[in-house]
Formats: sequence, structure tokens, C-alpha cells
Amino acid sequence: MELKSKAVERKLNRKDFFEEIKKASSEEYETEWNDPEKIGHSKKKSKMKDGLKSRSGGGQFEARVRKDLEEKGWIVDKWSNNVELPQLDTKDQTGQGKIVPCKRVFKRFGVGKGVMTIGTGFPDFVCFEKRGELFKVIGVEVKMNGTLSKVEKEKCAWYLERGIFSEILVASKVKEKNRVRVEYVCFDEIAKRMR
Repeated sequence: MELKSKAVERKLNRKDFFEEIKKASSEEYETEWNDPEKIGHSKKKSKMKDGLKSRSGGGQFEARVRKDLEEKGWIVDKWSNNVELPQLDTKDQTGQGKIVPCKRVFKRFGVGKGVMTIGTGFPDFVCFEKRGELFKVIGVEVKMNGTLSKVEKEKCAWYLERGIFSEILVASKVKEKNRVRVEYVCFDEIAKRMR
């Protein structure tokens, strides 16, 4: 069951309404009633477990990528900024976009407990490598499957156009026999495949 406003709830037909009640009373679903403006939110318990496994797997892979980059001689730090791309439907048609601090996200787990995550910027890491008197600065986005969304591709192009990063790498997981290895693909190669 999606979060629905009271106006949408009034428009639900009788059949949908009874299905929502079945979900709320089922052992297969977990329903949250904590928002007074919205009526119930049901999540399938098996999907919730899959989501937890995915999130923890992604975190472990991110740690593996960081360790791999540090072993290769890079100085790695979490990037805590994001790009606010210009909206085409706004009156401001400057098309500039800007870097903003990433939003702090409060992820709830259990009752009354939660954790504040700060590092939700894009890309995941900023890496430095000393080259003589200068430093090479790159961004690294960690994706288990190596696929960037349309918005992420636009953000990568924005960073590169303005020279914030000299290149952006996408780290993905590759399984070879019984081993997992990290593969890095430069965003320029991904941009060539874009339409």
C-alpha cells in the first residue's frame, strides 16, 4: 500500500479499500500508522528483508572499493555534496545548477531507534593522487551493477563540464569464478553510449 493522502483515500473504490484492509491485517505485511496526514503504509515483510540485505551488501561493497582505491595509492574521502540541477519548468532559465551540501537522512530501524546518515552525496568518494606538485582529483560512484540512472549521468556530465573532477569512475562488482573483483569504468565511456 502506498502512502495516500486523505483525498485519495476517499476516491478509492470499494474493492481496493478491502484489499488495503486485508494487507493491514495480514501477517505477510507490516503496516505503519505513524503519519496523521496519511492513512497506513503497508510493506511486504519479505521485500523489507531483501531491502536490508541489499543495503548492507551495498555498504560492504562500498567499503571494499574504498580499501581497493587506498591500496592503489589514492587518498579517499567521502564526498558530502550533491548537485542541484536546474529545473526546466522553473522561471529561472539560467541553467547553471550548483553544488549543495547533501541532505542529512534519518533512517529508521526498530521502534524509537534510528541512525543519521551524512554521506549521501554524489558521487560516493572524492579521491586525490599526488602527481609532482599537483594533485589529480577524481570522483568515484559505487554501483553494484554498474548502472547509472539518467539523473546521475546528468550530474556526472555537470561535474566534468565545470572541471570539478578530472574524471569520474563508476565502480562495479564483477564475479570471476568464486571471487569478486572491483571493475572501474570511466564515465566518458558511459557517455559515449548515451543517446
